[in-house]
Amino acid sequence: MQAAASMSVRFRPVAGLVLAVGCVAVLAVISLLIGVADMPLGDLISGDGSAQAIQLLLVSRIPRTLALVLSGMSMGVAALIMQMLFRNRFVEPTTTGMVEAASLGLLVVALLAPGLPIFSKMVVASGFALAATFMFLRLVSKIPAGSSLIVPLLGLMFGGVINAVTTFFAYRYDLIQSLATWINGDFSGVLRGRYELLWVAGGLAVLSYLAADRFTVAGLGQSFTRNLGLNYGRILAFGLVIVSMVSASAVVTAGTVPFLGLIVANVVSLTVGDNLRRALPWVALSGAGFLLACDIVGRVLRFPYEIPVGTVAGVFGSGIFLYLLLRRRARFG
Repeated sequence: MQAAASMSVRFRPVAGLVLAVGCVAVLAVISLLIGVADMPLGDLISGDGSAQAIQLLLVSRIPRTLALVLSGMSMGVAALIMQMLFRNRFVEPTTTGMVEAASLGLLVVALLAPGLPIFSKMVVASGFALAATFMFLRLVSKIPAGSSLIVPLLGLMFGGVINAVTTFFAYRYDLIQSLATWINGDFSGVLRGRYELLWVAGGLAVLSYLAADRFTVAGLGQSFTRNLGLNYGRILAFGLVIVSMVSASAVVTAGTVPFLGLIVANVVSLTVGDNLRRALPWVALSGAGFLLACDIVGRVLRFPYEIPVGTVAGVFGSGIFLYLLLRRRARFG
């Protein structure tokens, strides 16, 4: 009896992950079929679809869906790593100035070297994001320990300063429209040949899973990490490099999606716990599902017109964020 009970407990998480994969797959199929152009599912399955419909599927619909899945997975994983390294539930790339710094890096590239290939643009944006993150770490180290809400508030102010500088130079050199595409996430322009950079972000998410135990140990503090014989500085730098590259690739491809990682990482942590190796698959699937759902809502709400996915995610995400803040205040206040 005890063996049977232990086996049932062991396989419950696996069954849950299978169900989550199925839900993401269903959302992905719905995303493939939604659009202004008519694309009957039966004709595609039977092979009777027109050449134009098949070309639309291969050039636009499949790349867009893959971009949504890869972006949602990688941004969710990046947010969870940041929360673990900063030891703060309300930290993610959009609340620490990292995304704003990546946009500033893209603006610098547009001004000084507009002909750079897209991968080089991602590298430059990653460098700006990484530098901003280390600056933010220095700022956090200067403030006294207190409420966990101080850190994200400081990050929002820090990001606001960077965004103000970016907006000034974008206005000065007539690049406001380009800046708008980097700030507000929109996958409507994703086509074959313009999303492949996100495979790098997906690979970094897998790499994060391989190093999950080290990130979990680092989240317990610098002294604890060193007592186990690990180099805390290297783990911190490695995690922040992953987060900056993921953020930069997402901004370069489709712009910023606010609150995605913050909401997904918090909800999964409340359900699964703080063990990164156990939580990362759930965060990846939840991020992909959340972004697919927001994109579907944005495409059908005012059909045939489209609301950017960043706007939809911002509306839902801000509401969930406020709920988490009030819930935490009610618990500790």
